[in-house]
Amino acid sequence: MNWELVLTAVLVLAGWFWWDGLNKRELAIRAARLLSQKAGVQLLDETVSLKRLGLARDDNQQVRIQRQFGFEYSDTGDNRLPGYVYLLGDRVVDANLVIPAAKEV
Repeated sequence: MNWELVLTAVLVLAGWFWWDGLNKRELAIRAARLLSQKAGVQLLDETVSLKRLGLARDDNQQVRIQRQFGFEYSDTGDNRLPGYVYLLGDRVVDANLVIPAAKEV
């Protein structure tokens, strides 16, 4: 096998992984937007960022790419609080908002 063929295969694989990552990011943005609407909070910046990437098994024991996306939301309009969306393959498995502890008076 010559090096041009190997290089082409690596570039095609990297391109596919990048393209697939963009699609998963859009899926995570939709999940974060829906979660924010249901909770009655404001999704800040209308975007998510990739926090973790790894491999995990789904319910059928198939190896899938697992992604954790982070985003920020505001419940009062003047603060930034974290939220997370978890994907396994092309499925949203969890999405949550980190709710701050109540302040003592």
